[in-house]
Amino acid sequence: MLKNMLQEKLQIPTKKDRVLLPNNFVIDSWSKLQPYFEDLKSRTINNVNELENWLVERSELEAVLEEDMAWRYIRMNIDTTDKNLAEEFHFFITEIEPKIAPYINDFNKKLVSSNFINELKGEGYGPYLRRIKKEIEIFREENIPLLTKLQADQQKYGSIAAKMLVTINGEEQTMQQAAKHLKDIDRNVRKDVYNIVNARRLQDSDELNVLYSELIEDRNKIAGIAGFDNYRDYMFAAMGRFDYTPSDCFDFHNAIQQEIVPIINGFSSERKIQLGVDDLKPWDTDVDPLGKEPLKPFNNGDELLEKTIQCFNRINPYFGERLAIMREMKQLDLSSKPGKAPGGFNYPLHEIGVPFIYMNSVGSQRDLVTMVHEGGHAIHSFLTMDLKLTGFKEITSEVAELASMSMELISMDSWDEFYTDETELKRAKKDQLQGALATLPWVAAIDKFQHWVYENPTHNVAQREEKWTKLMQEFSSNVVDWTGNETVLANLWQKQLHLFEVPFYYIEYGMAQLGAIAVWRNYKQNPTKAIEQYMAALELGYTKTIGEIYEAAGIEFSFSQQYVKELADFIKNELAKL
Repeated sequence: MLKNMLQEKLQIPTKKDRVLLPNNFVIDSWSKLQPYFEDLKSRTINNVNELENWLVERSELEAVLEEDMAWRYIRMNIDTTDKNLAEEFHFFITEIEPKIAPYINDFNKKLVSSNFINELKGEGYGPYLRRIKKEIEIFREENIPLLTKLQADQQKYGSIAAKMLVTINGEEQTMQQAAKHLKDIDRNVRKDVYNIVNARRLQDSDELNVLYSELIEDRNKIAGIAGFDNYRDYMFAAMGRFDYTPSDCFDFHNAIQQEIVPIINGFSSERKIQLGVDDLKPWDTDVDPLGKEPLKPFNNGDELLEKTIQCFNRINPYFGERLAIMREMKQLDLSSKPGKAPGGFNYPLHEIGVPFIYMNSVGSQRDLVTMVHEGGHAIHSFLTMDLKLTGFKEITSEVAELASMSMELISMDSWDEFYTDETELKRAKKDQLQGALATLPWVAAIDKFQHWVYENPTHNVAQREEKWTKLMQEFSSNVVDWTGNETVLANLWQKQLHLFEVPFYYIEYGMAQLGAIAVWRNYKQNPTKAIEQYMAALELGYTKTIGEIYEAAGIEFSFSQQYVKELADFIKNELAKL
């Protein structure tokens, strides 16, 4: 019934008429694009109105280019076996993007040197200009070939991972599909599947180590050319991290180690007792500790989407309608299948304004969480659709992940759309709340690992494995027994695609998880007000600082040990109610 009601009143967005480029423009050569770049570069600007028009046209060009590249990336990931799709993506990053980079630098300089820059009025120009000035500061033309090579090489991880298939019970399965068996109540089944999966992963560990070492080397070169001591410092500038420093990250790591890891150890001790095992092994960490069958919230991608729409509609009808629009426009690809690259993402498409959700669902509770997570990102995209400039929509990750991780927790009150049995619903909620805390040590470990990797860029593979193993001792449960699986543990970091494809984009999940817990705490106290604040914060895009956006959401941007403890205590209290 809801599906029909939504479809009757859906207003499907369409692209606005372009000002600079023809509406039917196809990006198939640089020679066709270059005149538009030359126009913006050479145009004389005589007053603030002309400057604003110039910014709007620049913004249009950026949106068209980003959306074109996005579709190439999405299609390539959906089918990594299609060489034509890979070639179309690589054409863009090798033939188009390198030629764009010098013009973007020229545009930035033209903007900051304009006599009318101080006359620009309205929300957003402060953070936008701050970012533009930093881009000018770190730009080096000699880095363009290296950045192009890097972008191409980073995609090799997805191709390697997509080929990781295993045979379980005579059936070839993806890693995501095989992971479902780690919830099997038969311990021997779990152990066998765990060994099969990790034996397959280790087949590619050398190749992934070589790839990562090459990426580190090239990234270090880029940082050196740009005048930075290391790639970490370069990336803090490139990512526009104006509101916190590496030192703040170290404070975050420490707070998580001191306040959250002991709680995780408690979860593991309880699990060990409930399972009745002498040693809690890695293949015992996903199964229901009371011997219940794995949660199965949906059967296929269509059902997942339908139930998520129902769930979102109950939180706020606007949310459900946005996902219904995406379904109508076929802006989702949800199910796992051979040849599809791993992972999940919501890809903003700034010209049309309607994003694309990509994931690898297999019918698990984890997939439900991924769907509402990416759905939160999607709502964020819709809420920023009408911001004046593309640059205002390019949201800092600490805010982007706040949108998605808050939705994970807020949506729990509507998870009875997926679970009609109250016992299963409570299991799902308990998994989510324990997972909200369990996420934090892994995030801290990955982030601390990256700091070490780029502070010590000449390390070798053995030193890398040794460092990661030490971090696992600091941030993972001391109850889980890894005896006999030391090699698996030493290479566990290779599962994290962010290390390969989007370096230093990970601590945001931890910061946003803390923010999400605070948003959910507000929601428990006053749902209507909390949703109003949540939407008001997301509508800002990146027109305010991170702290100001978090304040608009009614929460703090903080990761002090005291704040971490306060939020952890709240989660523990909520768990006790289940």
